[in-house]
Amino acid sequence: MRSDAMPSRRAVLVGLAAGLALGRGALAEGLPTVSVTKDPSCGCCEKWITHLREAGFTVTVTEGPVNPLKIRLGVPRELASCHTAQVGGYVIEGHVPAGAIRRLLAERPNGIGLAVPGMPVGSPGMEVEGMEPDTYDVVLFGPEGRIAFARYRGGVTA
Repeated sequence: MRSDAMPSRRAVLVGLAAGLALGRGALAEGLPTVSVTKDPSCGCCEKWITHLREAGFTVTVTEGPVNPLKIRLGVPRELASCHTAQVGGYVIEGHVPAGAIRRLLAERPNGIGLAVPGMPVGSPGMEVEGMEPDTYDVVLFGPEGRIAFARYRGGVTA
């Protein structure tokens, strides 16, 4: 057999799979792990976690009571949602899009964290087939107050 022969289809597929695996690892490289605390029965929380993983984040999950954590981390009651996460020294409350988290980590603004209050339709993890997505703000909150950090319609910047 000649050394310059075309690789087999299996060799190409194995190479592609390895490249995808390495690419995903390289994508997650440099991103801190997101630690999520959620209620064990929350389906939309699982969908949000999947959204983060698909965006290249490594995610750890703790199932249990979330409200005591929200209080300890300083999440205002009016910004609360169904799950709370921590990443890179910040708190992430609710269905915050991965793009907003990446921006938060890149810009490092002064604040406790980001929140998407409630559960807007179309936000990551809250997609509802047949319903138009809501437009909603991602709020940066902290001791100095609250500001709109980003605005989204569904999972896309508005």
